[in-house]
Amino acid sequence: MTKPAFDPRTHEGPLPTPCIGVCVMNTQTGFCQGCLRSIDEIADWGLASESRKRQIWIALEQRRLAQ
Repeated sequence: MTKPAFDPRTHEGPLPTPCIGVCVMNTQTGFCQGCLRSIDEIADWGLASESRKRQIWIALEQRRLAQ
């Protein structure tokens, strides 16, 4: 059985970091090439509320779709 795709809207429990270990900032977009977070989103992640982390995950989905 395949594992369902990650959905930040329905995920239960603490949200995982979007970091995939490819930490290179794209100077044209201002986003990390690996996870697509901004430098502010990366810096804030550790202290962010679950609500804020969910907002970031949803923004990342939108950024991926826009690529």
